[in-house]
Amino acid sequence: MTWRPRLAEGTAPVLVVLLLLLVGLAIAGPAYDEPSGYLALLKRAAPLMILAIGQYFVIVSGGFDLSVGALVTAGVVIAARLIDGNESATTSVILLVLGFGLLVGLVNGLITTKLLVPSFIVTLGMLLVLDGATFLWTDGAPRGALSAGFRTFGRGALDVPVLGEVPWSVLILSAILVAAALFMRSGTGRALVAAGDNEAAVRLSGGQVDRLRLLGFVLSGLLAAVASILLGGFAGVSAQVGNGLEFRAITAVVLGGVLLGGGRGSVVAAAAGALSLEALFTLLNLLGVSGALESAVQGLIIIAAVAYASLGGGLRQRLRTRPKQRNTAQPAPS
Repeated sequence: MTWRPRLAEGTAPVLVVLLLLLVGLAIAGPAYDEPSGYLALLKRAAPLMILAIGQYFVIVSGGFDLSVGALVTAGVVIAARLIDGNESATTSVILLVLGFGLLVGLVNGLITTKLLVPSFIVTLGMLLVLDGATFLWTDGAPRGALSAGFRTFGRGALDVPVLGEVPWSVLILSAILVAAALFMRSGTGRALVAAGDNEAAVRLSGGQVDRLRLLGFVLSGLLAAVASILLGGFAGVSAQVGNGLEFRAITAVVLGGVLLGGGRGSVVAAAAGALSLEALFTLLNLLGVSGALESAVQGLIIIAAVAYASLGGGLRQRLRTRPKQRNTAQPAPS
């Protein structure tokens, strides 16, 4: 018996969209005549793809995380202030940023699961708290500087045999994507999806729904911290570096076919949705389309995804509740 790779449900459509966008880039831009152009695209998209993977864990289990953009900004600002150009502080600050991401995710998850506050409200509040704290700490103008070692992860590359120089961000993204895909094949990963699909059934089967959703928020916070490290290295220190990334991550996830409300979707498709979004905006830029259109495109994708989920859910409900037809024909008289 031979093993054959099989795409998860909902992955094929976003891969087709991604392929068409990559072909469009090859036609519209001379930079994409060489593989290096696509590698540069992947390098730019890596932070958003990592955010989308983290957002996937929350959405597929039935929640939302609106705090990731503010967490990215806070991570960059904290790192710059604490490192302040001191190379020896790089490792400890990176660990601190990762721990801060875990803490934010833990707080979001605990308030959502233990106090039963909707995740939309909790993470929106966390977004405002982080934004306000960052502004208060920096007074609108971030201080300090990132060390060369810190910026290596966002800007540098590693010489890989056969492949040549591969950006660190692409290598980190690849490791995270493989780990996420393997995790979703495990029992815990399948239970995470089941918690978003049918919470009552998971509870009846002995599953810990609260712990699963808490895990989703913790992973989201951790991956947002990783994205902040990559973005800090790539884009530098800015008080606006994470603005709007939470909506881009959600847009990427729904573009990847993940059902809002949870219960269906592939982590690979979510990452492909983020890459498709980055490719789409790059293509629009090459065609001279105004950057202001980006927000409109994201809004249309989210509205279409919600409408599709609503229509699909209504159809499934009607199919479940439709009474079975009975055979009312009278027997013929003998």
